[in-house]
Amino acid sequence: MLIRSESEMLDYGQKYGVALKTPAVIELIGDVGAGKTTFVRGLAKGLGVTAPVSSPSFTISRVYKGNNCTLTHYDFYRLEDPGLMGEDLAESIADPQNITVIEWGQSIADVLPDNRGIIEIKYIDENTREVVEK
Repeated sequence: MLIRSESEMLDYGQKYGVALKTPAVIELIGDVGAGKTTFVRGLAKGLGVTAPVSSPSFTISRVYKGNNCTLTHYDFYRLEDPGLMGEDLAESIADPQNITVIEWGQSIADVLPDNRGIIEIKYIDENTREVVEK
């Protein structure tokens, strides 16, 4: 599917969030600037999160309260070895009321469940992204 603006990415994320049931794990694949955090902002809105959502690139994880769920957003971009964050991720995945979203999940691939949702966001041009759900 082609997404042609930031607002379309937010709408896509919101619709995805509204349809999502807990527990869920979503792996986001895409280059820096592809729109992964924009998708998560929309997802959060669909889950009833009212707090501002920002990238966890420097904090590694951020947690938000939604309607009847918790959204935990991880970014493992800077970690070659997740260490204790791998254990934190495993706990998040095991929580039946949690939606877990992971960016840059290569270093923790052995922790991720096989039944996770995978969304790949490909940069086409400044305004256009191709989104593939796997």
